[in-house]
Amino acid sequence: MSTDLQSLSQSLASIVERVAPSIVRVEARRRRGASGIVWSTEGHILTTSHAVEHEGHIQVGLSDGRTVSAELIGRDPSTDLALLKVDASNLTPIPAAPLDDVKVGHLAVTIARPGRTARATLGMVSTHGEGWRTHAGGKVDRYLETDADLPPGFSGGALVDTQGRIIGLLTAAFSRTAAVVIPNDTLTRVASTLKEHGGVRRGYLGVGAYPVRIPQHLVERAGTEAGLVFLSVDPDGPAHKAGMLLGDVLVSLGGQSLHRVEDLLGYLGDEKVGTTVQARVLRAGELREVPITIGKRA
Repeated sequence: MSTDLQSLSQSLASIVERVAPSIVRVEARRRRGASGIVWSTEGHILTTSHAVEHEGHIQVGLSDGRTVSAELIGRDPSTDLALLKVDASNLTPIPAAPLDDVKVGHLAVTIARPGRTARATLGMVSTHGEGWRTHAGGKVDRYLETDADLPPGFSGGALVDTQGRIIGLLTAAFSRTAAVVIPNDTLTRVASTLKEHGGVRRGYLGVGAYPVRIPQHLVERAGTEAGLVFLSVDPDGPAHKAGMLLGDVLVSLGGQSLHRVEDLLGYLGDEKVGTTVQARVLRAGELREVPITIGKRA
């Protein structure tokens, strides 16, 4: 082995050795074990929401071999993040990598604890793009993927750079073919909200919707070429209380056009809960302006 390869190999081993104590095992009920990362010296642990989906007895396996009970502080399924709290000392968070310096092609190491010991795989940052919305409407500040292998139990583990700084948290929830990474700026924002409020508020209309094309002769009147047709309307939801009906086509909300369900979910953020906005609705060829008060998703 060349000197350069030996140096690289030793450097990677040192990174894993340094970061591994900040990676924990998460066990909830009878679900397959996942991983988590130490988020604060006060005992906060970040993991994936789907790992603790059913709020039962949660245990966390630490690097020193101890297994301790964990309290679920809150979870946000829309970003697949959950915050736990354990009563344990000497926990050290992983320093954060400056994400603006992360580039496609940079080497990266995944570190997880699917069992009693830490495991690692090597890859690179394969995609680094703009912010996006998940299928559940969660805001993720930038799109990151790694081509590193993610064996079972790696979800909730860390992707770190070659200085041992965390780039983001690994999740298997948003793609069956790609290893998606929730970046550390999103982790900071969501963890802070979960710690303060125990959850992330999401707006709620109480409808089931599907994207449709607006008939050509109504495009000018509607001001858009697409909208969302209501396939269901919750009789106790805000939309029904505002007078909306099955078959109505929602073309805009608060002045924002809605072409996809993701557009609606993205609009219904925390800041919209409790506000009254104007909805533009097509019903039987007529355009209606309907005020609606955004509810809070339970």
